[in-house]
Amino acid sequence: MRDRQAFQDARRAREFEAFVAGAAGRLLHAATLLTAEAPDANPRARRLLALALAHTYASWDRLRGEDPYDRARQHLALRFANSVWHRYAGPLSRTRPHPDSALAALTAQERLILVLRLYEGVAEEQTAALLGLPTERVHAICDRATATLLHPPAKAVPTVMGAKVAPS
Repeated sequence: MRDRQAFQDARRAREFEAFVAGAAGRLLHAATLLTAEAPDANPRARRLLALALAHTYASWDRLRGEDPYDRARQHLALRFANSVWHRYAGPLSRTRPHPDSALAALTAQERLILVLRLYEGVAEEQTAALLGLPTERVHAICDRATATLLHPPAKAVPTVMGAKVAPS
């Protein structure tokens, strides 16, 4: 009996290691986009990824035909959403986005929906169900976020006593 359990544990570990080898890079990139950190300095994204992979490993035997990547992505998105929407919930919500990131101009909810919809290719209905929002709301937020990225607000021109100062 112990041999059988040891064999199953070894098989589970091999399957999970193969999954991580194939999916961790893309999941880390998605997490980095969510946190809007620099790709070379992304501790929040790495923490999100570690938590998502740990949750996926814990439920590995219960997947029963489900795609483990979808499960990991869902957990990554939900963990990010919970950490941001509960402002002081933990270490994931304590830092601001990297100022050089193009996604830093977006709110956390806009980043989450944009990453799920455009980077991950998740359908509006699935994104709405995952986040508990109406489909129309997800569509509107995605459109607003896309417009913000395509047409960023102009930087304010400094003024001195009512006169505009020419940028140098």
